[in-house]
Amino acid sequence: MTRWILILSGLFCLVLVVGIIALCTGAAGIDINTIPAILMTGGSSAEYSILMEIRLPRILLGMAIGGALSLAGTLLQGMFRNPLVEPYTLGISGGASLGVCINILFKCYAVIGIIAYPLFGFAGASLVIFLVYSLNRSNTHVKSNRMLLTGVMISYVASSLVMLLMALSHTDDLQNIVLWIMGSLDEPNTQLIQVACIGSVIGLFISYFFCMDLNALTLGDEEATSLGVNTARTKKILFIVASFLTGLSVSVAGIIMFVGLIVPHFVRMLTGPDHRILLAASFLAGAAFLTASDVIARVIIAPLELPVGVITGIIGGIMFIWALSRRQVSL
Repeated sequence: MTRWILILSGLFCLVLVVGIIALCTGAAGIDINTIPAILMTGGSSAEYSILMEIRLPRILLGMAIGGALSLAGTLLQGMFRNPLVEPYTLGISGGASLGVCINILFKCYAVIGIIAYPLFGFAGASLVIFLVYSLNRSNTHVKSNRMLLTGVMISYVASSLVMLLMALSHTDDLQNIVLWIMGSLDEPNTQLIQVACIGSVIGLFISYFFCMDLNALTLGDEEATSLGVNTARTKKILFIVASFLTGLSVSVAGIIMFVGLIVPHFVRMLTGPDHRILLAASFLAGAAFLTASDVIARVIIAPLELPVGVITGIIGGIMFIWALSRRQVSL
């Protein structure tokens, strides 16, 4: 227990440090020593507006999305006992992408407001989960291996449909879809940021009701059933939680690769396979990783800005290859 407290405390401090660095970093450099004085001035200075209206909301969004994607990856990897499973593998993000593209193309956001983005993203993710689950469910159990293959194929179909919608869209809609697909934390709408933050915390809270069931599932479905776990019910609920987290993340920030794949790997090396600590540790590590990646995206070619999905893809791919070469990831 003491080791768990130390690990979580260390990751929490890491999140705070990364957040402070992100708060001070940007085109308008702000020294950390001047931040208290700037905050005391209220809204009477340009630096205050930069900190409170631009950088802080972006940091909060990065932490919420990073934590949500990492948590979704942890849940799916625990269910399937496969370190290569993540929301993109099962097609959840593809379904969310398709939902958001439909929202942009048909301008549903103009009718029901900005909340249309997370609603359509969650609807698309839920549809994929329903298809994957229904096509691979027998009367007694869920066929996990076939589910993975079905998810990959549905992901390809969803990607093709997104390309079709892009080909049929007008120039303005096409630009919005392309910019959204590349992934970005530059979201000015405070309502979406609040939805992302609250939704990610709710997902973490719900997942902890199933941490012991996830520990049992790592032993196999038959062993988990013998321990009293209703595997079909547990997987169904965890699928819903994972689709909610993924749909929320994709609809607000676009496609951000590798967070749900690489972060749970390295956190598992640190904490071990016990989901009682792995869930919270992955959430914190994902929050720190995506926020740090966003800092790199903002400064690497300043004053221009790279999509954060590009940075996470490069860093995540390199880290994963390095871990495989050192045989620290068991497949």
